[in-house]
Amino acid sequence: MTKSFWVIIAAIVLIFGGIVVAHNHNSDKKGSSGTPTNHVEGTSSADVTLVEYGDYECPYCGQYYQTVKQVVAQNDGKIVFQFRNLPLSSVHRNAFAGARAAEAAALQNKFWEMHDLLYENQNSWAESSGNVEPTFETYAQQLGLNVTQFKSDYASIKVDNLINADLAAFNKTGEVVQTPTFFLDGKKVSPDNTVASFQSLIDAEIAKKAPAKTSTSSTTPAGTASPKVGD
Repeated sequence: MTKSFWVIIAAIVLIFGGIVVAHNHNSDKKGSSGTPTNHVEGTSSADVTLVEYGDYECPYCGQYYQTVKQVVAQNDGKIVFQFRNLPLSSVHRNAFAGARAAEAAALQNKFWEMHDLLYENQNSWAESSGNVEPTFETYAQQLGLNVTQFKSDYASIKVDNLINADLAAFNKTGEVVQTPTFFLDGKKVSPDNTVASFQSLIDAEIAKKAPAKTSTSSTTPAGTASPKVGD
């Protein structure tokens, strides 16, 4: 074969390789070996945890947002609430961007504040065909963040890895991917969008754990002092 033939082949390979690299650079990774996020609020004397996997652009998540806030406030001291990212990028063009904004704010200890702003202003940025980063930078400024640092973190691999670790954690549950998805002490639950529906599930979980704690405490014989720490 002629030298010119191999030159043409080499050129095709380089062009194709460039397309693949560009595609990979602009795509969100779907797998991650990193550690999932751990955004929690509240304390639980009953050792009960409610986890939400949510998408900041999802309208249903937006509808559940206020209900969940009421549930968490109403159960202060009874449950721990945890939020993890589940951006449905295939149907919500700015979902991953919203998760980036929240995780970038988290690196400056303002996760919940950004989480709330994203949901409360969902109609202002969701489904926007333009660049949403300036909007998120405005939120960062509003929260008193270092905007330069926020912009750097927003675009970082570290933040992408955190989000992808949440996605990987959800995939391990084997549940159908939809948002919002709730787990109560590791078991998927499907509450209606009402405080009463959530409360019924929470009360049942607390009641289920109560006998176990009573049983444990009754194993110490009457009149026998419990051992001190360090004994």
